[in-house]
Amino acid sequence: MDVLYTIFTCTGTLSVIAFTSFLVLILRIYADKSIRNPKYAPVVGTVLHQLFYFKRLYDYQTEIAKKLPTSRFLAPGESIICTTDPRNVEHILKTKFGKYSKGKRNQEIIMDLFGEGIFAVDGDKWKQQRKLASLEFSARVLRDFSCTVFRKRAVKLVRKVFQFSISNQVFDVQELLMRCSLDSIFKVGFGVDLNCLDRSGRDDNNFIKAFDDSNELIYWRYADSFWKLKRYFNIGSEALLKKNIKFIHEFVDELIRTRRKQLEVKQDSIDKEDILSRFLVESKKDPEKMTDQYLTDIILNFLLAGKDTTANTLSWFFYMLCKNPLIQEKVVAEITEVTGNNIKDEEHLEDFVASITEGILEKMHYLHAALTETLRLYPAVPLDGRCADADDVLPDGFHIRKGDEVNYISYAMGRMPYIWGNDAEDFRPERWLKDGIFQPESPFKFIAFHAGPRICLGKDFAYKQMKILAMALLHFFRFKLSDETKVVTYRTMFTLHINEGLPVHAVPR
Repeated sequence: MDVLYTIFTCTGTLSVIAFTSFLVLILRIYADKSIRNPKYAPVVGTVLHQLFYFKRLYDYQTEIAKKLPTSRFLAPGESIICTTDPRNVEHILKTKFGKYSKGKRNQEIIMDLFGEGIFAVDGDKWKQQRKLASLEFSARVLRDFSCTVFRKRAVKLVRKVFQFSISNQVFDVQELLMRCSLDSIFKVGFGVDLNCLDRSGRDDNNFIKAFDDSNELIYWRYADSFWKLKRYFNIGSEALLKKNIKFIHEFVDELIRTRRKQLEVKQDSIDKEDILSRFLVESKKDPEKMTDQYLTDIILNFLLAGKDTTANTLSWFFYMLCKNPLIQEKVVAEITEVTGNNIKDEEHLEDFVASITEGILEKMHYLHAALTETLRLYPAVPLDGRCADADDVLPDGFHIRKGDEVNYISYAMGRMPYIWGNDAEDFRPERWLKDGIFQPESPFKFIAFHAGPRICLGKDFAYKQMKILAMALLHFFRFKLSDETKVVTYRTMFTLHINEGLPVHAVPR
């Protein structure tokens, strides 16, 4: 009886603690939020609503944005403003750039994975990394080196697809593109050959899974008000996240140690085409600031930008081409016309890929439009934002309080009739063309590569890689979904992965 009494007492105590914690959370969510004040954006829910709709979060936000271009979710301590108004986007990312930052809440959430890398920091640390990265991305040696790497990976990728095609085998094109993209970013970024396309079940593939799962688990924190408590007790999603991050950091630490040893042994004779080697050289000027931990943070941020953006976008691109076979054939017709090559056998694969020069890439206007149209509907980063460092008023008239988050929803913006017209949800590459020539839009309307001072430095690199891979694959194969009836959706995370992959058939042309 004493044991039962103790159990019931403990259970009752835990219930009281849980109820009290929930009550405190509710009070913090609603306290001092001026809910009915028309000066502030209308309230459409709380972080608890985001938790409920988490698996289809971006579609939920899109439904709201079609009725209210700017709205508000309530969170403990602050409001989360969601907007699809391009004027507001330009305001926070450019006009009032100095009044907005990543914010304490965002940094707390992402710091465990991305540390003090370029996506997580502000101020001097951001300026330093931005300056170094800008110098590297503008260097001719890196541009030439990256194109060489992209072409070599394209050859490997097409050979792999030939194997699947010959045996009439269904394969996950997203998983294949992820491996190819990881290969490319490790070679361009860190001078390392992973050869992910030539093997499976190795540490590099475990790394992909650990990194992608961590991406999702970190993003879950935005909806989980109790993540700090779970991290403290090392339970649930936080326990799995900690395990994944430990594996990721060990993997990257070994990479840095190896590359540093190579630099020390070979000194100036080592090829410094890759980004890491150039950062390691730079770190010698300020070893106290640019520690191995700092370099690890930089690498993980580059990985997020380099692996996910291209692989995810190409995955959605092939999905849209499968759903729109006439557009797939238009892209193929342009490839044939621009390259002047209609030979489709594997024997001539290397010659074809070698012929994809920068001059050829610049002439691929329809392909560029199709990739951009994919990014409009399926942006690599579906939601991003800033935190107000001072009270402010947005161009649409809504007031912002210091500490409020202002998020712009790229996924929703691409589907807004008041931005793109009544056919906003249609996949139509022609909207980007005038007399057959690609015409860019304002980056505050097409926000896939961010905008303002923090606009993506790797935009041109991403387009080059995507074009080379797309041209190589589409020249030799016609792609079809393995199951036309399956509903294709996304994983809710920082980057827009296709949930459960994209199984396809590749039919030789």
